[in-house]
Amino acid sequence: MFKDGEHLIRLAAVFALGLAAFVILRAAVVPRSFGQYGHYRGAAIAEIASRPIALAGHVTCESCHSDIADQKKLGKHVVVACEACHGALAAHAEDPTSVQPKKLDTAVVCARCHEANSAKPKWFPQVATADHSGGIACDTCHQPHRPKIETGKSETAKTEAEGKK
Repeated sequence: MFKDGEHLIRLAAVFALGLAAFVILRAAVVPRSFGQYGHYRGAAIAEIASRPIALAGHVTCESCHSDIADQKKLGKHVVVACEACHGALAAHAEDPTSVQPKKLDTAVVCARCHEANSAKPKWFPQVATADHSGGIACDTCHQPHRPKIETGKSETAKTEAEGKK
């Protein structure tokens, strides 16, 4: 019917093999529950719900640490959840005596948010930590829950920190 129809048959066979390979690969890779709730994997909800609870939530932290919550309310970190800096502490909230949070290295924790970066908004407080403190930990001058330096405390703290070196 067509001149050189074998080429068309070969092309159709290649497309058929490609389609078969796609269907087999898709069946092997895509989970069965995919598409159950739109473009999502239906089983993901049950999988996530079965995981142990790791975060306690700031309300839980503040119920025991009300003194720190009061300090935090006066500072810029009022909108930052406790576990953003301190890590997941649901186990500590369940049994405060057996699970003690580790002491934070403020030079690392503070830099996560405040290290100078041109991608951050200009209004956000940023520092080049290598130049800003000369290696002194942030909590030497700044109280982490209320980081604004009060007049006079900054110089005293820096002098004391340099004396400890």
